[in-house]
Amino acid sequence: MTALTGTQPWLMVMLLVVALQAAPARAAEALVAVASNFSATAEALAQRFEAQTGHTITFSFGSTGKLYAQIAHGAPFDAFLAADEERPARAEAEGHALPGSRFTYAEGKLVLWSPVAGRFEEGEAWLMQQDFRRLAIANPKTAPYGRAARDLLEQLGIIDQVQKRLVRGESIAQAFQFAATRNTDAGLVALAQLSDEDTQNGSYWPVPEHYYEPIYQQAVLLMRGQDNEAARDWLEFLQQPEALELIEQHGYGTVTTP
Repeated sequence: MTALTGTQPWLMVMLLVVALQAAPARAAEALVAVASNFSATAEALAQRFEAQTGHTITFSFGSTGKLYAQIAHGAPFDAFLAADEERPARAEAEGHALPGSRFTYAEGKLVLWSPVAGRFEEGEAWLMQQDFRRLAIANPKTAPYGRAARDLLEQLGIIDQVQKRLVRGESIAQAFQFAATRNTDAGLVALAQLSDEDTQNGSYWPVPEHYYEPIYQQAVLLMRGQDNEAARDWLEFLQQPEALELIEQHGYGTVTTP
């Protein structure tokens, strides 16, 4: 290392400026509440985001309803990725989120699925015939995918007949586990939860979207995270073409905020 003893003051200042300009930006950390259906996609996105920015993102996964209840009670989240648009809008209205920061990051898709090949050939007919002992859905009170499942059963006119055979998970992740472990005959779950092997080796029916209200999944910057560089950059990253492409690869639609 070359000593700077005797170096002119102005040269020392210039060397310091150059060193500061060359130094990497200080990395930040953010804690993000994420709807459980988006867990695998969020982890994949975070790998790219962290590699590009040096920031660290930590996730807390759960049902949208329960995560919102935690936010309302002061949980230390910086951002919120919900499975609906209702809770992020409430977060803005009730002063928990930064106004104007809300946007749709994904559109969810509902499917009927069983890991058992040949369980059904045509999902609608199978449901109409009520040829099952137990059917997994997410809790309609806390999970948007649960509401979508309820909408479907209501549209088919069988909700009253099958109520006692519905096994409700606290989140769509738990509903998927009920079906995957064969504790139910099938499940109304998120397309994004299924691998290619799941769809090829099991029984699978994409539920036509006219049977349920669109599942617009929205994100919002919470008040705690308004000055958090990692949280702000994360939400910005989710709107970039690279992130949108990855979101679509994981089984979601991407849309403009309605």
